[in-house]
Amino acid sequence: MAKKKKAVRRKKQAAGSKGLSPAETRTASGAADALAPLVERDGGAVLGTYRDPFGGRPVLIVSLPIDKVEPTPFQRDPSDPHVKRLMTVIETLDRFLDPIIVVRRDDLYWTPNGNHRLQAMKRLGAKAVVALLIPEAEVAYQILALNTEKAHNLREKSLETIRMARALAEESRDPEAAFAFEFEQPSYLTLGAAYEARPRLSGAVYQSVLRRIDDFLDTPLPKAVAERERRAKVVLGIDDRVTAIVEKLKARGLTSPYLRPFVVARVNPIRFSKAASFDFDEVMEKMSAAAGKFNLDKVKPEEVTRASGPADEE
Repeated sequence: MAKKKKAVRRKKQAAGSKGLSPAETRTASGAADALAPLVERDGGAVLGTYRDPFGGRPVLIVSLPIDKVEPTPFQRDPSDPHVKRLMTVIETLDRFLDPIIVVRRDDLYWTPNGNHRLQAMKRLGAKAVVALLIPEAEVAYQILALNTEKAHNLREKSLETIRMARALAEESRDPEAAFAFEFEQPSYLTLGAAYEARPRLSGAVYQSVLRRIDDFLDTPLPKAVAERERRAKVVLGIDDRVTAIVEKLKARGLTSPYLRPFVVARVNPIRFSKAASFDFDEVMEKMSAAAGKFNLDKVKPEEVTRASGPADEE
């Protein structure tokens, strides 16, 4: 049952009460010392080390051969226009001022945050790239929290999340719920599997339903991924019925870009419910049944015009 999460009120901190002083950030040891010779062996150079001013964890500032740095394999594809804009800025300033974040992985360096900057430097023919090397490899899976250089849309977030789940499932048998921070929302996992099967899915119109009925699973990741694929098929089955309704409405002369969200809202069985928890399959069965009984004759053009929600992505 998907349960409504209580909002946690942030406790106000006194100014200057958290973290390290400037002098305390100066030196780092332990994990940083172990990584430094590996960076040099890989052809890179350690420019410095410090302790993170908030959490006190060690960080290395390194210069790496650019051919040794790759994006994490499960993240979104870079935006070509964004890469070109970064290239122009770097060339205009004649400076690369924003280090990327990397973790070391099998003699290579994965960046979960900085792929657009990396691709811009590669296209410009750079030999090296400056990076903040984090000793904790799990940072590679915290991409949604880290990536701030270009906002993700729902499709990108969902695809990255299910790809992360698949990658983690090869290494871990921990329950899906243990990775709630990395995945952010359980609906991203279900929609991600749906987007994989149907790239042009208008997933945004189902997000308002899924956010209320989907929850992180307590089953091991490999089984959880299989369950996400099953749930994705359920969503796609409903989408097939919704698509058929939309096509019939179009045949009657209705051409609004809000037809699909209008139909989904009409068949959503919990649209006006104030309940705090729901059973995924029960809600989706009712939704599918409502789509199967959709009455075209009761649809008025002015109702579609007044409909709000995300436009059909197609």
